[in-house]
Amino acid sequence: MAASPDVRSERRRRPKDRKEQIARVSADAFSELGYHGVSMEGIAGRVGVSAASLYRHYAGKYELFRDAVLALGNHLVECTAFVDEPDAPADDPVWTWDHLVTALIDTTLKNRTSGGLYRWEGRYLREEDQAILNDQIKLVNRRLQRPLSQLRPELRSRQRWTLSSSVLSVIGSITDHRAHLPDDQIHTFFARIAQDIRNTDLPNEEPTTDLLRSSSAGAAAGEYEHILHEALLLFHERGYRDTGMEDIAAAVNIPTTSLYKYFSGKGAILAAIYRRAADRVSGDMSTILATTDNPRDVVCECVDAYVRRSFDTPELAYVYYVERGNVPAPDRTAIHNIQRATIEAWVRQVAAARPDITEDQARFAVHAAFSLVVDLGRLMQYEHTSASHAVVCHLLRTTLLGPA
Repeated sequence: MAASPDVRSERRRRPKDRKEQIARVSADAFSELGYHGVSMEGIAGRVGVSAASLYRHYAGKYELFRDAVLALGNHLVECTAFVDEPDAPADDPVWTWDHLVTALIDTTLKNRTSGGLYRWEGRYLREEDQAILNDQIKLVNRRLQRPLSQLRPELRSRQRWTLSSSVLSVIGSITDHRAHLPDDQIHTFFARIAQDIRNTDLPNEEPTTDLLRSSSAGAAAGEYEHILHEALLLFHERGYRDTGMEDIAAAVNIPTTSLYKYFSGKGAILAAIYRRAADRVSGDMSTILATTDNPRDVVCECVDAYVRRSFDTPELAYVYYVERGNVPAPDRTAIHNIQRATIEAWVRQVAAARPDITEDQARFAVHAAFSLVVDLGRLMQYEHTSASHAVVCHLLRTTLLGPA
C-alpha cells in the first residue's frame, strides 16, 4: 500500500537532527508552560510534525521531558569537559577558572529560553533520572572547585560547595527573566560577579542551634491565613496542577465548600499567595526607605529582610518561580506590575550604591540575587540559623554591591 502524500512529504522534510530539534523545542515548551501545561500534540505542532511521528521517537510526554531536562544538564557538562582533557593547563588556575565561567555563561545564553528548566521543573523527574541530573550538576560544581581549590586552598569543603553553587546560580539566573544587555556585556558583568564570589571571605559558619525560623501559620492565625499557608505547602509539595480544592480543605480540616467563602477557586488562592508575597517585599522596601537614605545601607537592609522572609517561608520562593504560568490571566498583569515595580526599586538603589555599573547591569544583578536565595536555600536545606543567614546575606551583598 502506497504511503499517503502527507507521510511522503514529512519524510522528505525530516532533517537528520530531528530528535535534537524535538528536544530543543520541548525544552522551550516545558520551560514556558511547565510540565503539566505541555502535551505531545502541542510539541508536535511546534516541531511541525504529526503526533504519530513524535511517538516514533518518544513513548510519551515524560520521556520528552526527561530528555529535555537531562540534555540541558549535559550541555553544562560538555562545555566544562575541557578541564578533564590531558593537555588542560592544570598549573594555571586563573586560566581554567576564566574559561569555565566563560563557557558556562555562553551555554546559558544559548539556552536562555529554556535553561532554567532543570532548576524549576526538575522535581517532576523520576528518582533514577533525578539522580542523573544531580550527578551532572555535581560534576560541573567539582570542575569549578578544581581551580577554586588551587586559588584558595584554605577553603573547607562546605565553603567550596557554597561558592561554586553560588556562581552556577548567578549565571543560571540569566534564564529567569528577559532583561536585556548585549551578550558581550553579560559576559563581562557576570565574569566579574563570579570573580567577586570566588574571592569573597565567607562569614564563619560553625554548626549552631540558633534557629531563627518563625512559627508556622496554623489555625490560630485565622481560617483565611490557614488556607493560604496550607495551599502554599501543597503547591510546593505536589505542584499547582496536582493539588485540588478538596486537598486544601482537608489540610485545613474544613469542608471544601467553606473555601468558597474566601476564594472563587484554586487560581484565586494562588493569586492571593503571589500578591501577598509581592506586597510584603514591596512593603519592606518602603519601610526601609522611610528610615534610611544611604543607598548602600538600603540595599543591605533589604537583603537582610528578603533573606529572612525567604528562609521563614522557603516554599514561597520556589512556588514563585515554578507556578507563575498558573496565575489566572486577570490577576497576572497586576501581580507582574507589582513585582516589576519592586525589582525596579531595588535596581535604583543598587545603581545608586554602585556608580561603576549601569541600571541595566543592576537589573541583572537583582535577578541574580533573588535566584541565589532560592538556590542557596535549597543547598543549605533552609537551615534557618544565624550562621546560614549571615552566609546568604553576605553572598547577596557581594552579588549586588561587589567586594566589601
